[in-house]
Amino acid sequence: MSRRVAIIGVGMSEFGELWDKSLRDITLEAGMYSIFDAEISGSEIDAIIIGNMSAGRFTGQEHLGALAADMGGLGNIPAYSVEAACASGGAAVRHAYMAIKSGEHDAMMVLGCEKMSDVNQTEAMKTISVASDWEWEGLFGATFPALYAFIARRHMMEYGTTEEMLAQVAVKNHANAAHNPWAQFQRPVPIEFVMGSGMLADPIRVLHSSPISDGAAGLIMCDEKTAKKYTDTPIYIESSTQASDTLALHDRRDICTADAVVHSSKSALKKAGLKIEDIDVFELHDSFTISEIMLTEDVGIAEKGKGGQVVLDGLTEIGGQFPVNTSGGLKARGHPIGATGVAQIVELALQLRGDCEGRQVEGAEKGLAVNIGGTGATSIVHILGR
Repeated sequence: MSRRVAIIGVGMSEFGELWDKSLRDITLEAGMYSIFDAEISGSEIDAIIIGNMSAGRFTGQEHLGALAADMGGLGNIPAYSVEAACASGGAAVRHAYMAIKSGEHDAMMVLGCEKMSDVNQTEAMKTISVASDWEWEGLFGATFPALYAFIARRHMMEYGTTEEMLAQVAVKNHANAAHNPWAQFQRPVPIEFVMGSGMLADPIRVLHSSPISDGAAGLIMCDEKTAKKYTDTPIYIESSTQASDTLALHDRRDICTADAVVHSSKSALKKAGLKIEDIDVFELHDSFTISEIMLTEDVGIAEKGKGGQVVLDGLTEIGGQFPVNTSGGLKARGHPIGATGVAQIVELALQLRGDCEGRQVEGAEKGLAVNIGGTGATSIVHILGR
């Protein structure tokens, strides 16, 4: 049995350093907003799944599936939690997609959350680093800024990518986030400000990097029959794919190419019967600006080595041929790790519904999200259609 899977409700908390809110608060907020948006009764939801990387280390709380069901007053329904580093949110969406498509569940709440600001920055960076190969990278001090610096420097050497190109990604995404009411940074930044920001690991600067963030995002997903009870215009998940690569950079075929993204995006397009030119809006995992540049190449927007140039040429801006990260991306919307993959789907669903005032891609009918874990060891791709 194979059924179409629809999104009928979306919700988010604000993203940022939310000192006055707990992990419970923001997760409940995202879940309730998604229920209100779907106009569905809690009794209709027959399972819940939550994506999170490391609440135990950040907040001291694990067992999040049961916690979410308890907070939401959803009773004795099955509750799952899933972890795939920075792709935890995407993994939650994919698991719900498979469960509904198979007929195991009819309507599910999908949540992604992370509360990262409750520990100091040193502890936060150490926690994030366990998403790399700890024995070969993190243990020797190779933080994620350092690992992405290796990628950026190699990309510069191989293809002539410039610091201006890295900076322009941040400028574009901050401009988009200025119109996103949930974003952590709702203001544009000039390119001179980005290029003059502090150096983390040459050539990666502070404003080439996503921030430490708190936040949660939620979806109500269901089968097509259930969806039509609640809306005449459901957003369908047309394909969902996943692929893996080596955990450590030194084992990669080419550190300037995320092979997992190449494989999962090609597979997603094939399953949906689409070409990259058919996609109207993209959410690509820009934990660092070099990541967005690289992923534009890996999904086929740009030729290998030309990802930086398409940014300078404006092709990835709203109004360009391939709008990327209309939400502001991880860079400016924020990157509460477990929430990111769900937030990407929220943005695409809103775009396809035409509900992104100030950042709307006119006539958007197809959207593609790439959510990666670590430096690309996990890649999860979803294609949505109106």
